[in-house]
Amino acid sequence: MSTKDPLVAVSAPGKVMLAGGYLVLDRAYTGLVFGLSARINVVAQEIHTSQGVHLTEIVVESPQFLDAQWRYGYHLADHDGGIKVTQLQVGSHITPNPFVETTLNFALTYIARVHHTRRVHSARLTILADNDYYSQPSPSATRFAHFPVPLSAAHKTGLGSSAALVTALTAALLTHYLDPSLFSLATPSGRQTLHNLAQAAHCAAQGKVGSGFDVAAAVYGSARYRRFSPGVLAALPEPGAPGFATALEEVAKGAWDVEVDKEGVGLPKGVAVRMCDVDCGSQTVGMVKGVLAWRGREGERAAEVWDALQGRNEELAGVLREGRTEEIRGAVERVRELVRRMGEESGVPIEPESQTALLDGLSGVEGVFGGVVPGAGGYDALALLVRDDEETAGRVRAFLEAWGKEKGVRVSLMDVKGEMEGVREEDAKGYGEWIR
Repeated sequence: MSTKDPLVAVSAPGKVMLAGGYLVLDRAYTGLVFGLSARINVVAQEIHTSQGVHLTEIVVESPQFLDAQWRYGYHLADHDGGIKVTQLQVGSHITPNPFVETTLNFALTYIARVHHTRRVHSARLTILADNDYYSQPSPSATRFAHFPVPLSAAHKTGLGSSAALVTALTAALLTHYLDPSLFSLATPSGRQTLHNLAQAAHCAAQGKVGSGFDVAAAVYGSARYRRFSPGVLAALPEPGAPGFATALEEVAKGAWDVEVDKEGVGLPKGVAVRMCDVDCGSQTVGMVKGVLAWRGREGERAAEVWDALQGRNEELAGVLREGRTEEIRGAVERVRELVRRMGEESGVPIEPESQTALLDGLSGVEGVFGGVVPGAGGYDALALLVRDDEETAGRVRAFLEAWGKEKGVRVSLMDVKGEMEGVREEDAKGYGEWIR
C-alpha cells in the first residue's frame, strides 16, 4: 500500500483518574478522567529498499532507551485468521513487547480487511515518550530524554503509558496505511474505530482486565467515562485463530455501549490539574483484587460506600465543570473521606497514611485547592487541583523539596498538566534527529 505522505506522526495523551477509581470497573458507576499534556508519540514511515529487494518486516523502535528495537515478520494466517506477526531476533536475543506485538496483530489485520486490493508493505515505527512518563534523577533539557537503561528498567510514573502507546501506535498504522476515505482521525467514525481497535488490543495485551478508561482518555481526552460491557470483547478469537479477522472487523466497526461524555468534565478558569511523582510504586492489580474481594464479601455495606462515593464524585465533577472554584476544597475533602473509608474497610491502602499526611500538608500551600491519590490509589502519585500560575508551582516545589528531605523520599511536581484534547496528528518534521 502506498502512503499519502512519507512520514505520519500521531500522539496520544496520558491520563489521570481524578475520581472514580474502582467504581469505574462497574458499568453502574462512572469515572472522571483527565487527559494529560504528556504524550506518547509515534512516527510511521515506509522502509525503502534497493531495487528488486522485497521485505515483509515491521520495525518498531524506542530510541530513548538501550536495545529498544523490535522486529517482526508477518503473514496472512489461514482460515480468516488475519495478519499474524512473528518477532524476529535482534542481535543475540529476543525481548518480547506484548503491547507492541498485540497492537500490530490487531491493527494490521483490520487494515488488510478494509483495504482488500493491496498488500501491507514494510514499515518503521518510532516511539517517543514525553519525559514525564518516567522518573528521572534530574530534569532533562530536551523534550525526549535519553535513558541509559533498557525500557524494562525505566521507572514509570503511572500516567498510562501502555494505553497511550497502543492508541498512538494503532492510529499511526491506520493513518499510514489507509486512505482518508477509509480512516481519518478528523471524523467521529474514525475515532470510534480507533477507540474500538485500541481497546481490543490493549485489553488482550494486558490479560483482559481493566475498565478501558485509560484508552478512552488517550483517544478522546478528558471525559466522564462509563465502561463498556465486558461481553463486547468476550467472543473475539486470538490473533491468527480461525475467524479472527472477520470478528475483529465487526468489533472495530460496532456501536459499543461505552459512554465517553466530554461535556461532563471541565475546569474553572485559572485552575489546573497537576501531578506529583512519589517514587515508591504500588501493585495496582493486587489492590484491585483486594477491593473487589471486599465488595464481594460485604455486598450491601460495600454498595452503600460505592453509591455514596459516586454521589460525591459527581458533586466534584459539577463543581469543576461549573467553575465554582471556592467549592473545590470541600468537594475534594468529601471524596477523600469516603476513599479512606473504602481503604480501611477493604484493608487496601488506597490512600495510605503517608499520602494522607502529604496531601494534608499540600492543601495548606497557598494556591492549592486540594488533591487526591488518583486511580486505584497507593504510593506512587498524587493529583492536585491548583491555581494555574508559576508562583503556586514554585510554592508546591519548595514544599515537596522540604518534605522529601524530612521523610527521606523523592517526591516532585511534574511538568505535566491536565488537558482536554485526545489523540491528534502531529507535524512529523518536529521529531528531527529521532527519525532516520
